[in-house]
Amino acid sequence: MFSTLLGALPVGPDDPVAAGDEPEAHLEDVAALCATGLELISDGGGPSIVTGDPSAVVTRWQTAANASAVPVKAVLLGPYSTAHRAAKAAKAAKAATASAERLRATTSAERLRATIVALAEAGCPLVEIAEPDATGIATDPAAAAAFTADHRRLVDGSEGIHASLALPAANLEGTPPAVLFDLAYASYAFDLIGGPDNWRLIVQAPADRGIIVGALGLAERADETREVLVWAAHYAASTNGRGLARVGLANAPAAPGSPPPTRAQMLRKLAIVAEASRIAAVEEPGEMAALLDRRAVDARSASGGRFAPARRRGGRAVR
Repeated sequence: MFSTLLGALPVGPDDPVAAGDEPEAHLEDVAALCATGLELISDGGGPSIVTGDPSAVVTRWQTAANASAVPVKAVLLGPYSTAHRAAKAAKAAKAATASAERLRATTSAERLRATIVALAEAGCPLVEIAEPDATGIATDPAAAAAFTADHRRLVDGSEGIHASLALPAANLEGTPPAVLFDLAYASYAFDLIGGPDNWRLIVQAPADRGIIVGALGLAERADETREVLVWAAHYAASTNGRGLARVGLANAPAAPGSPPPTRAQMLRKLAIVAEASRIAAVEEPGEMAALLDRRAVDARSASGGRFAPARRRGGRAVR
């Protein structure tokens, strides 16, 4: 059981650089993320866009890892999203063709694989491949086939690193499970706020795959109840007998078009994710219950909106 973040940490009010616009790690972001209590962090920036030599990405990860007291993951933009964004830019310039888009995806996958191997050799414990533009795979069989082909070029399990596929693309219901789970990823991250029906995919994930549950919304008035996060972690653990050792908790991505959270708001929300993860990992049920709102673990008092401890008679609890 662990906690992490999905996406970039918003910049501070005095920082004119948009999140993810710089390829270097920011040590102040690393320190801020460590302070939240998360067990696995990134360097706080957007995903690296691999264009050539892996050394810049490796250096970025090493800089963050050397400044962190907890493990640091590297986050790379996946081949499908890389090609999709390049095609949009080319279309705007009236230069896009279908064959050019597929060539870009193939080339991107090859470069990404070389970068993953280089990160593994440098000692990186986990690489996250982010595919924020993958929504189309749920409704377009051709897009799903292209997505699978790209990622089969990318990972085959021999890279010597935990490879995780992050799908912050809201609702992916309708995606054939084989499109995702026939790939050689060790874990998958899903948005359960923008796409609650993604639970239908999670319950079909093989038991040996990790699931990272993006269950805390970033909207200003989103539910921040620790009990909901604990429930989400345990539900994911229950699917196919997965177990808590293969479950992570995270924030959900910001909804498209919604006001992004401030840096302070996101750091506060990430601290809630970290606390909920620690509670979810408690093995003794009574000890866990003592850390939660009693209405969440006592059905009768919850129905009345209050907790009413059971009276005891003859050694038995009664209501």
